[in-house]
Amino acid sequence: MGGILGLIVGWTISLIARLIFPSLPTAVPLSAAISGVLVSVCVGVFFGIWPASRAAKLDPVEALRYE
Repeated sequence: MGGILGLIVGWTISLIARLIFPSLPTAVPLSAAISGVLVSVCVGVFFGIWPASRAAKLDPVEALRYE
């Protein structure tokens, strides 16, 4: 969701810049948009699965003992 939201905000800023500065060529290439969303998804999946897999390997009694 963050990648899509960032894409929408970036596109909106690009449109506003085009209205304020008509001689400035503002465009968001499709490849940049796709790669940005792809990187966002990969980071989100990695940092969601990695801690969960580490936590799943812990003994619940040992994990709760230190809290």
